[in-house]
Amino acid sequence: MARLDLFVPLDARDESLAALAARALGWPRAEVGTVRVLRRALDARKGRPLGHQLRLAVERANEVAAAPAPCPALPRWPAGRPVPRVVVVGSGPAGAWAALRLAEAGVPCTMLERGRAVQPRRRDLAALQKGRLDADSNYCFGEGGAGTYSDGKLYTRSKARDGVAAVLADLVRFGAPPEIEVEARPHVGSNRLPRVLSALRAHLESLGVVYRFEADVAGLGLDHGRVRSIRLRDGDELPAEIVVLAVGHSARSVYEWLAGAAPGAIERKDLAIGVRIEHPQPVIDAWQYGKAAGHPKLPPAFYELRAESGGRSVYSFCMCPGGWIVPAATEADGVVVNGMSLSKRDSPFANAGMVVSVRAADFGPAAAGVLAGVRFQREIERAAFRAGGGGFRAPAQRLVDFLVARASTRLPATSYRPGIVDADLAEILPGPIGGALREGLGALVSRFPLLAHPDAVLLGAETRTSAPVRLPRHATSLQSVAIAGMYPAGEGAGYAGGIVSAALDGARVAAAILDS
Repeated sequence: MARLDLFVPLDARDESLAALAARALGWPRAEVGTVRVLRRALDARKGRPLGHQLRLAVERANEVAAAPAPCPALPRWPAGRPVPRVVVVGSGPAGAWAALRLAEAGVPCTMLERGRAVQPRRRDLAALQKGRLDADSNYCFGEGGAGTYSDGKLYTRSKARDGVAAVLADLVRFGAPPEIEVEARPHVGSNRLPRVLSALRAHLESLGVVYRFEADVAGLGLDHGRVRSIRLRDGDELPAEIVVLAVGHSARSVYEWLAGAAPGAIERKDLAIGVRIEHPQPVIDAWQYGKAAGHPKLPPAFYELRAESGGRSVYSFCMCPGGWIVPAATEADGVVVNGMSLSKRDSPFANAGMVVSVRAADFGPAAAGVLAGVRFQREIERAAFRAGGGGFRAPAQRLVDFLVARASTRLPATSYRPGIVDADLAEILPGPIGGALREGLGALVSRFPLLAHPDAVLLGAETRTSAPVRLPRHATSLQSVAIAGMYPAGEGAGYAGGIVSAALDGARVAAAILDS
């Protein structure tokens, strides 16, 4: 078998991969057998021909394929050892993959989810688009967590290649498209993820996992600093020797009771705050693809941007080509925006978070407490709600007007369904953040003039980029440093940022539990 890196121009004649591989390797066409794509990436770098970079595995015809390397044996709970009572809080990627690895090792758990199951959750999202919020079931809370209806992007910078491959393979076995295992920037889409999650839940239930939806955790029962039970808001209490706390970055009620549970259980963390920027997708295509924009083989274009302003980073976040801006609020008096897209990415708009790095020191002195970051977020969200006039309408301003501190007298069309209201976004964002955002965007526009298209619009506020806290844990056991038997995991605990990295962290926590 040969490994082959091959560039295929966008307008190359329609040939089979076998024919292309034969020519590149200098083999007779008849000698080429099976050709597998190991990696596929669009190369749209400026000054280069457009096309796809492929990594191929090419076997000779009649060659006896090498036996695949044996998969590492999955860990199993030792026979005869009592199985602990495990409760996983949060059904997002961290909680789901912790439950998956534990259950497949013979340790089923109880899965607690504050929101609703993935299908009835759709109705709550439809109501929110019309300005009616269910504080327990929305874009942040519900089966699968915030990632379910927020795009399904699977790109990660994690260097744990085997772990990433295992998570992607899991997604495929539960119904995700197989191409996610080879695409450089894999994406499922918010229309496909619900089916994947339903299949995952059915598998876990077949292994003994018990799901409890609309189960909001109100605290832990502790005995000499060790977990003994978990208490629910409805008064129920579940015995537990192990609790995997895999809540998302918006689990403010959990942060509140955890802050009083034990000294050192929670601490402040840096984050990023800003706005969501939206353009007509053809503008981004023209910017990235030039004359090739509109080519039927090209996907909607994306971008990654970064600038520096006064010691702060200003950068794009969670870019959604062919996507929609959605209301991601979890509180009745706050406006939060986020982005998502469907598998086809066929919206006429492109959007991305455009955010500014915020240091924990920006939240105020240490005396302000570990939840000062939550209050910092909340103040911005409430200011955005007031500026929007209610109904989760978002305050908005054209980019060209924001750059010169000028009011927008007429706003362009937008994908944000609750609606937008013209506002001065600098009055919503704290001075250092608003100033850095204006300066950083100005620097980016000077480098990329098409960014300042007349219909580019900014919507506020993008505040939930990550958790404003971290739940400290031991480096090897992964248990909380303050509460024995509690395992913080995922994005809400401060150890991940996205679907795949959160799933990886949940799997790591499961491995630590099985090794304990």
